[in-house]
Amino acid sequence: MASQLPAFPRTIFTIVEPLSLVGGFLGPFIDPSWFIASQLDAPSDAAAGSYDNNARLIALQLGNTYGLLFLLGVAVLYTTTELKVVRNYLIALWIADISHVGVTCWMLGYDKTLDVASWNAVTWGNVGFTTFLCLTRTFYLLGLFGPDRQVVQASKKKA
Repeated sequence: MASQLPAFPRTIFTIVEPLSLVGGFLGPFIDPSWFIASQLDAPSDAAAGSYDNNARLIALQLGNTYGLLFLLGVAVLYTTTELKVVRNYLIALWIADISHVGVTCWMLGYDKTLDVASWNAVTWGNVGFTTFLCLTRTFYLLGLFGPDRQVVQASKKKA
């Protein structure tokens, strides 16, 4: 249950991250061509929005995946009463964070990855924000934010 998490990671995982996932969902649905062009440096014809339906489908499916992640996060963090479930969910996201940043940096290439000043909003989300989430998860899982709050069980009165 997310209410047992220390304040900072609870705020990040239950408010900030779900809002970012809504943004990841809306981007490709509002303007698929912009979303596609924003992933990496696009060729000049692609920048004009000349993407084929395959590229648009992949962008929309990625947006749909962000929507699914939003729903899963809300379901896990707001409904479970088991802290172990929350921790395992955060471990799964931690692993996904590493691969998400790794694949993005691999596709950007060494020079573009290090040229932080040239990053667009999508790159900041894919690399910068995801690294922040990964570090927050790492620090939480290592206990650096302090212990989780223990659930106080209501005592039963004897009649």
